[in-house]
Amino acid sequence: MTEAERKELKKNMQEQIEVLREDIRAHKESSRPVEPDVAIGRLTRMDAIGAKHISEASLAAANNRLIRLERALRRIDTDEDFGICTGCDAPIPVRRLMLLPESTRCVRCAED
Repeated sequence: MTEAERKELKKNMQEQIEVLREDIRAHKESSRPVEPDVAIGRLTRMDAIGAKHISEASLAAANNRLIRLERALRRIDTDEDFGICTGCDAPIPVRRLMLLPESTRCVRCAED
């Protein structure tokens, strides 16, 4: 990976982290408990509870990805093996890293 690619990847990671932080704030808002005293009707309340569960799952997924991205951002400058597949020791294509910077495996190894 060239220095220019590394710099572009770091910028991309920082942008993805910011988007995730915004998503997490939104998911926290929509994950609030459905108050029982709010008169929204039985079916609407069930819909609200279902939506809350979906938001909670999305919040957990976003938090997990944020942790992986922050870890990758710390590793990009300190780990000489960053961008090297842990399965086959081949370089992970930069295009894959731009989409999923937290990737530690190339596509072939990730599919196995």
